[in-house]
Amino acid sequence: MTRIAVLASGSGSNLQALLDYLDGLGGAAPAQVAFVGSNRHDAPALQRAAMRGIATSVLTDPTDGAALLALLELQRTDLLVLAGYVKLLPAAVTRQFRGATVNVHPALLPKFGGAGMYGRRVHEAVLAAGEHESGATVHFVDDEYDRGAPLARSTVPVLADDTPATLAARVLAAEHILFPRAVHALAVGLVSLAANGTVVLNAEVAATRPISNNSTQRISFATHPPFQL
Repeated sequence: MTRIAVLASGSGSNLQALLDYLDGLGGAAPAQVAFVGSNRHDAPALQRAAMRGIATSVLTDPTDGAALLALLELQRTDLLVLAGYVKLLPAAVTRQFRGATVNVHPALLPKFGGAGMYGRRVHEAVLAAGEHESGATVHFVDDEYDRGAPLARSTVPVLADDTPATLAARVLAAEHILFPRAVHALAVGLVSLAANGTVVLNAEVAATRPISNNSTQRISFATHPPFQL
């Protein structure tokens, strides 16, 4: 059973999507959320976790890599996932959890990523650029914002009458489908990060198709050859 630590700064809707997804798998779930941390003491994500009996902690200094590593070690963390976490992970953490840390971003990376590109700002930038398509990206995390190798993505249309709010809602719905399935893929070893920074597909695991996608939202994994759910 893969033990997952989730870091979140806000409402925790992607955390909830992950919890609901794993609940839906029942005894076939390959992972469990063992810990939730936040840089905000009032983050609703912490409340969601506490209601489930999941261990929580407030990161009083998000730049303190040693303190965060100690927390992750205490919780026997195998996989670290960022779900709306707006702070940069310390380099000590990204080194220790290289290939085992992913983030969900509300745009199609590498466009519209980087420092300060979160929340409404992302969708404003997409609309200002005249894009016809947006979506969500799950990517591996390194020591720079949104730079790590993309793992999987899901696309949504940008409509002529979209506002940042309407586009954000459509992208968030896509995130809620993409995020837990990408985490599942990583937890079972369907995909991994190679030493050269490319995303590798495990053909043996893929042949058994351990991950189902019962939605109409197509998920594309950034592997060669391409793999889709």
